[in-house]
This record gives sequence, C-alpha cells and structure tokens, in this order.
Amino acid sequence: MRTQSRRAPRSILLVAAVGTLITPLAACAGAGGSGSSDGKSINVLMVNNPQMVELQKLTADNFTKDTGIKVNFTVLPENDVRDKISQDFANQAGQYDVATLSNYEIPIYAKNGWLHSLDEYVKGDTAFDQDDILKPMTQALTAEDGKLYGEPFYGESSFLMYRKDVFEKAGLTMPAKPTWKQVADLAAKVDAAESGMKGICLRGLPGWGEVMAPLTTVINTYGGTWFDKDWNAQLDSKETKEATKFYVDLVREHGEAGAAQSGYAECLNNMTQGKTAMWYDATAGAGSLEASGSPVKGKIGYVPAPVEKTDSSGWLYTWAWGVQKASKNAENAWKFISWASGKEYEKLVGEKIGWANVPGGKRASTYDIPEYRKDAAAFADVTRDAIANAKPEDPGVQPRPAPGIQFVGIPEFTDLGTKVSQEISAAIAGRQSVDSALSKSQKLAEAVGKKYQ
Repeated sequence: MRTQSRRAPRSILLVAAVGTLITPLAACAGAGGSGSSDGKSINVLMVNNPQMVELQKLTADNFTKDTGIKVNFTVLPENDVRDKISQDFANQAGQYDVATLSNYEIPIYAKNGWLHSLDEYVKGDTAFDQDDILKPMTQALTAEDGKLYGEPFYGESSFLMYRKDVFEKAGLTMPAKPTWKQVADLAAKVDAAESGMKGICLRGLPGWGEVMAPLTTVINTYGGTWFDKDWNAQLDSKETKEATKFYVDLVREHGEAGAAQSGYAECLNNMTQGKTAMWYDATAGAGSLEASGSPVKGKIGYVPAPVEKTDSSGWLYTWAWGVQKASKNAENAWKFISWASGKEYEKLVGEKIGWANVPGGKRASTYDIPEYRKDAAAFADVTRDAIANAKPEDPGVQPRPAPGIQFVGIPEFTDLGTKVSQEISAAIAGRQSVDSALSKSQKLAEAVGKKYQ
C-alpha cells in the first residue's frame, strides 16, 4: 500500500528524471516542423500494431470524410515510437497533436505538464459515453490530480493461449486456472507434438515492454517484486530468483528457437503458423489468432494467466490516445480520439474487417454486441475477466511503493527495465547464469531505489 510519505519524493523525482531526457533532445525540438496549425488536419504518432494499421486504413474514408479533418499518420515499431514520442512531448515541440501512450507513460507525462486534460472534452461529448469505458482503464489513465489524460484505443491483460486440437490428440486437459508448474509440465508433454512444434512461446527479446512484461507477472505470482514498500531492491531475493530461473529454464527447454530475440510479434507469428502449442502473452493477440484467414482460427483455447501464490497474475495495459499540451489543434484532436475510441468505430471495424478484429478491452458495451460475442466467443469473456481482475496497486504478495503489474510506475523504469531485460535475455541465450543476471540487475535497481528512500 502506498502512503503520502512515499509519494512525495516521487513527485520531485519526476521532474529530475525527465530533465536528463530533455537536455540531449533539445536540438530536436523543431525537427520535422511544428505540427499542423491550419485547423484542417492533425498529426498522429502511433505504434505499428495491427489494430492501429487497420485504423489508419479506415480513417480517410470515414473520419476525414465525415469531419473534413485530415489525419497525417506516422507509424513506427514500439521501441522507435516510444523514443520519438518522448522527444516531442518532453520538449513540447508540438510536431504531433496525438500519440499512442500507455498507462505507464500517461500518469508520468501528465505530472510533467506534457498532456492536455481530456475532462472538458468528455463532458461536452455525451455521445462518447465515458461511463462505458471499463473502470480499470479509466483509473489507469487518470493522474494523481484526479484528471483524465488518455482514452484507450484497446485494453489488454495477459492470458495463456493453447492449441485445443493438439492437447486433445495428446490426451491432455488444460486446467481452468493453471499454475505455472502445471504449464511447465504440459509444455514438456506437447513439445514436438507436431513437426516443428515447441511446447510454449515466451518473450525473450530485450526491452522493458518485451521480456520484462511477462516475466514480471511470473515474479509477482511467485512472491517476488522489483522493490519492497520501502524501495529496497528485491531482484536477488529467493522468490525473484526462483521465478526467473523457472521462466528461463522453461523457455530454454521447451520454448521457441531464437527465444532471446523473440518478442510479441515473433510469438504471435509462431502461434499462427503452428510452431508452438502454447503462448503466454497479451489478450490482444487473440484477435489476430481468431481473425478471418488465420490458419489456427477456432483451434485455440484461452485460460487465465497462470498463478502460484496469487489469485490472479494477468497484467493491465492499454494503448491509449494522449493529446500533447503544445498542440494547437486540441479540439480536432479530441474529435479524432472520440471517433477512434468510440462505439461507432468498433462497429465499423466489425463490418469492414471482422468482429474478431474489434479493438476490445475498453468498453463494456462491446461485450453485448451479438456479432462480437459470436466471432470473439473463444476469448471475449476471458479477456474481460482478466482486465477486471488486474490489480495494478496490489499485484503480488507484499505492499508496493508504486503502481504497476508488469512495470514499476516511475520514470526511471524505462532505463532500469531495459538494462535488466538485457541481462535476462543474455541468460535465455545461455551467455550467463540467472544468478549472474540478477546480481547485476540488483545493483541497478538499488541505485534507483536509493533515490526514493
């Protein structure tokens, strides 16, 4: 549980931490122009996930046609888009009016005055229906000042996906609520069940949002944590070591080839192509697996994130829209967000692309649409329950000093998480032991923790 005494230093460090970011980026402040100011167009910077690419294709013939507002998209891979967003927003360069931000960045960016509050727009747009947005999403995108700074494009938790047909042929049954030890046992049994098939796919690619996302949920449910309530680093604790060794051993013994370079995209591809029998990852992946034309459509089963010492362990994440404070087009930016995160957009996707492709996980009403329930029947309820059961303030067995399930909600975590991920990835690649990886990681975490003590 966080207390006010623990929150105070965080406020001070927010400015200090981003200050180190702004200085080397100052020369970039005017790069690429100063954003659209003609009132007829907006600039949107977003991640290149499948749902965003579909949005880009649908915008001109729908949003622009109806409003006259042209949208200039810049679409980049996750690591690249994060770097570009941090540059533009930290300097308030104003090149981009809207950007895809997660529930990790939005509270931090809001604290530093980089974002427009959306409350006034929400109040004036009753058709948007903020009350329909799932409560965990609204809470995750609300900053400490009580104001709303983001709207979810889609929301996700994490769960275990598995090949029902492969399990049936092998005479195996997936538990309704599996433990990680049961998953490891099943992975061994379905390894090589079909030609070229591995037992499980788990992220190993370096990146705080790559390998550290699923691994941190395993650490949580094993009883470990990044920091205790007093900001003492815990990466070399018995529980964290046990969880990390379990994860590394599982992916090395029964995971995909080249695991140290496999992230979300690679595991999605492996699952789609029948190269893996199980995959633990984002609930958002189900839409692609069940999409029209997917080779594994109808063959996948979905169960909650595996646990050990906790009742649930799925993460909470959303790619959301944030409006840069320096934007001269906030009104039009909101019109775009209201459309992109609105009910009518979901119907548009369902009718034009397919109901399984609808960017779900954000609106309660989505789960009442008959067509969506039919096409997303395999994963809709499991996804909604996973989001509802996510506990970003209390994800483990002990009090935490900052919010977050698969991340620690402090600005230093991008650098800390990335450096630790490189050590873990090296262990997955067999270049060092887990003990060595965590020993180095502990020192990195101690340096961060001391700033908050």
